[in-house]
Amino acid sequence: MIRRTADERGTVDRLRFPADPWRLVESQFSAEDLGVTETLFAVANGYLGMRGNVEEGRESHSHGTFVNGFHETWPIRHAEEAYGFARVGQTIVNVPDAKVIRLYVDDEPLLLPVADLIDYERSLDLQDGVLRRELLWRTPSGKRVQIRSQRMVSFVERHLAVMTFEVTLLDAAAPVAISSQILNRQDGQDEYHVRSASLGEGFDPRKTNQFTGRVLQPQTQFGDDERLVLSYRCTNSGMTLAVAADDLLETENEWDVRTLAEDDLAKHVFRVHAEPGRPIRLTKLVAYHTSRGVPSRELVDRCRRTLDRARETGVEAQLALQREWLDDFWARSDVEIPGQPGVQQAVRWNLFQLAQATARAEGNGVPAKGLTGSGYSGHYFWDTEIYVLPFLTYTSPRYARNALRFRYQMLDAARRRAAELSQKGALFPWRTINGEEASAYYAAGTAQYHIDADVSYALVQYVRTTGDEDFLRREAADILVETARMWEDLGFWRANGDDNFHIHGVTGPDEYTTVVNDNLFTNVMARFNLRAAAYVVERMKADHPEDYARLVDRLSLGAYEAAEWVRAADHMSIPYAESIGIHPQDSHFLEREIWDLAHTPEDKRPLLLHYHPLVIYRYQVLKQADVVLALFLQGQHFSAEEKLADFEYYDPLTTGDSTLSGVVQSIVAAEVGYHELALEYFVSSIFVDLANLHANASDGVHVASAGGTWSALAYGFGGMRDSEGDLTFDPRLPQEWESLTFRVQWRGSRLRVTVLPDAIELDAETGDGAQVVVRGEQVKVVPGEVARVALDGQGPVRPGRPSLRALSGNRREDGTLITATVPHS
Repeated sequence: MIRRTADERGTVDRLRFPADPWRLVESQFSAEDLGVTETLFAVANGYLGMRGNVEEGRESHSHGTFVNGFHETWPIRHAEEAYGFARVGQTIVNVPDAKVIRLYVDDEPLLLPVADLIDYERSLDLQDGVLRRELLWRTPSGKRVQIRSQRMVSFVERHLAVMTFEVTLLDAAAPVAISSQILNRQDGQDEYHVRSASLGEGFDPRKTNQFTGRVLQPQTQFGDDERLVLSYRCTNSGMTLAVAADDLLETENEWDVRTLAEDDLAKHVFRVHAEPGRPIRLTKLVAYHTSRGVPSRELVDRCRRTLDRARETGVEAQLALQREWLDDFWARSDVEIPGQPGVQQAVRWNLFQLAQATARAEGNGVPAKGLTGSGYSGHYFWDTEIYVLPFLTYTSPRYARNALRFRYQMLDAARRRAAELSQKGALFPWRTINGEEASAYYAAGTAQYHIDADVSYALVQYVRTTGDEDFLRREAADILVETARMWEDLGFWRANGDDNFHIHGVTGPDEYTTVVNDNLFTNVMARFNLRAAAYVVERMKADHPEDYARLVDRLSLGAYEAAEWVRAADHMSIPYAESIGIHPQDSHFLEREIWDLAHTPEDKRPLLLHYHPLVIYRYQVLKQADVVLALFLQGQHFSAEEKLADFEYYDPLTTGDSTLSGVVQSIVAAEVGYHELALEYFVSSIFVDLANLHANASDGVHVASAGGTWSALAYGFGGMRDSEGDLTFDPRLPQEWESLTFRVQWRGSRLRVTVLPDAIELDAETGDGAQVVVRGEQVKVVPGEVARVALDGQGPVRPGRPSLRALSGNRREDGTLITATVPHS
């Protein structure tokens, strides 16, 4: 378990990465952590992403340019086959790299690890979305060369990236060559046949799958003095891609250009007779277009249109449009924490990553790593609905709608998957790109049936928050109906007369406990799903009979189905252990012994990389929050006493091996009174990538953890809840903080919420205002007025943290003693 103090100093090298509220700045180049910095300085827009590789292209941990949803398929070969196993794997493709701009002075290449760098700074500006680098290089012959570059993936023009590269000799004339390239790297190698460092790091299921054959089959190669074009078709998936680049050189020096266009390389080589003080400025405009099957020549035409339009608009105008887009994003999304510069920077960086992962993802999902790396093979998980969509719903609801519509477009595949598993209705895949299940390990994958309830939860939260009834009636209701059908069919009634509805053979969010009976999280969320579906169907029947008739027709909805859903929900089995006074994670969880995490060597962490799954499955030990997540998402069904008891039991058992866990533990810790612990979990979460706390930031940004950052701020410290149809607040401001300000969209109005040590202030920045509840008091928020409600403290305060010692020695229902041990290794 990662333990950090609330003071973030020591997690980040502040000499190299100074705290700046609106920029991530690197003041010194290092080749020792290239994988991490490639992730941290990536630029993306939800459709197109470029890792923060250096322009020169030689020094890298893993080169990376990705297009959301562009993937190759491959047959999953199981050691032992069984019916219903996932058959076809899907892996995001590292597409041809247009970032490469190589520099030679006196025919000597600029290579950063060995270069004599007099000055160096690289920065990612969170206000204008531009990655900048400025350095002063002393060449081997002693000439000083100033190099400035910019890189931007446009939020406005979805398919467009803009780069500039400016070189100025300061001392003496010299021949300068600039090689601007589109380079297709095959099979994890660069053009010098050096394997990517990311492919040689041993076993880790969190990484991407490796291809064994050629993925991209060349289709088109074209080049003239200004434009380069390459296009390809994926060998198995049949997806097509085109990339084109315009290279425009401006200088008062004499120069010429040579062009090459081959299967896997297209480049312009500009040869310049450079004089001191005369800048050489290269502008590179790049367009990517992909399709599930449109011929590549059509995509080439689209690239040409994108570039023609960008040239007509001009680089400065594109930069201005990017700034305007981000100004609007931050007006909706910014969270302000005065007096905490390091935390403020980290929070904004995480929120910016959410924009980069989601803003232009139209028609696609949100990959677990966004478009900053190939970790988890570019798959979409339930992380999106539970950790990312709350931020989108409350700040950028259109993006939330896009993500939910993507799930709707998966519905037919989900129906097929349910049928394959002998279930009615629909079962969404645990991990996927194209809608088909891609998880080869069913115990910790397909068995996570809770994905259905997670999608339904996000859907209901979106509709309740935005009032988008049109989407609900036309499309979203289908998801609720088909998922409710799956739960009603999956569960069963005991024949011994206990009158409870049970769900067996599933895995909850905790992947260290698999294929269990009556997992509490699954049952609680299934109950929500069943009730929500029934409520929507009955309301449509009463208030929108025509829409209801269409729903009945397209889904063959039976007259009594909704009543059966309500009956199952009302009798859902919710495990509870009277002897200990907690909710067991599943019906047999307490029969296991406790894993003694306090005495587990650090070199055996995370557990999944050092112990066989069967060893882990025999213990009470959690990869991530499970019951505690249910306490947050369905908190209205648990008393304050139950929440405290459950949190104190499960917190010492939770390893934190998943980055999904810290934000949830922070939220519930804040609610039940462990304020210092809540802040500790929060700080660890916001620095997961910035400080590489899980040692895998090189694989890409942990997008779900970034989304959880906002939830920890709004739900945890802001005390916001929305589960009963009202927007309520019960704040828990950290003692070290002066204040906390965040924004939420609520039924057409944008509310600014400011939590102070002794009060909460609310005002309507847009719209007509809203009615909210603060600690049971109705508060009307209207435009032009600040509604201030005095607070008597920040809720209960409990020192320290729950202890494992308090758990060992408990007795089960049968009277046996629970003990804590560490497996032999």
